[in-house]
Amino acid sequence: MNQLHATLVIGATGTTGRRVTAGLVAEGHRVKAAGRRATPMEGAEAVRFDWNEPATWDEALDAVDRVYLVPPIGSSDPVKVMLPFLRQARAAGVHRAVLLSSSAIPAGGPAVGQVHEALPGLFEQWAVLRPSWFMQNFAASTPHAHSIRDEGAIMSASEDGRVGFIDAEDIAAVAVRALTDDQAPNTELILTGPQTLSYTDVAAIITEVTGHPVVHRQLTFEQLRDRWAAEIPLEFATMLAGMDRAIAAGAEDRTSDTVERLTGRPPGTFRAFIEREASGGH
Repeated sequence: MNQLHATLVIGATGTTGRRVTAGLVAEGHRVKAAGRRATPMEGAEAVRFDWNEPATWDEALDAVDRVYLVPPIGSSDPVKVMLPFLRQARAAGVHRAVLLSSSAIPAGGPAVGQVHEALPGLFEQWAVLRPSWFMQNFAASTPHAHSIRDEGAIMSASEDGRVGFIDAEDIAAVAVRALTDDQAPNTELILTGPQTLSYTDVAAIITEVTGHPVVHRQLTFEQLRDRWAAEIPLEFATMLAGMDRAIAAGAEDRTSDTVERLTGRPPGTFRAFIEREASGGH
């Protein structure tokens, strides 16, 4: 990579962003770490960036030739702010863009699916990462982590549906390759862990590793929607509950070889993730 130019990492303090930043820095790349607050990060240049404040975009894009895109959190219509930014980025000299999307949202689908569809027309080098559900959804201060700690239960409307849960470390490793390899993937990349698990399986693994009993409590679509809606906007809560309903129908019951193909190593297992979390690792 040309050291005169930097990679802009949007959402640099987030679940994947901080890992992408660290991975790029470790390989000696120049990084501009962007967030709503300019948070210092080791080896990176901190810059303030807000999707909803176009005045912050110029400085973020200065001397940047590639960008890692994390959509605005909780937005059901990110295309409104993302497309104007992407056009400005292209005009400013950005030639490679890597977008974080979801395995549940295809090109042209709702929310970030619209951005996915537009990306190839804006950049000659691009990739769309479509990871399955994050293993990190069961850690730190997430809703699942709270219910595991407070109630000894994981709540879902996924029934016995299976998911190829993926570690954010593996998502970030793929992102670094997509951003820095000589040739960009120029495609969408479905990212999963090495196996599919039901939420009942997940609860059993957490119980085995931690010694604290955890069960999977199955809710209806409406019960889960209302539970989410107590914390986030109804429209977004409805979309998330709908994703659980899709899991129940088998939409996420798949694995891919993408992580190993792009990084040269297999993706981590859910058990290894829980063991790492239980030992205080990150």
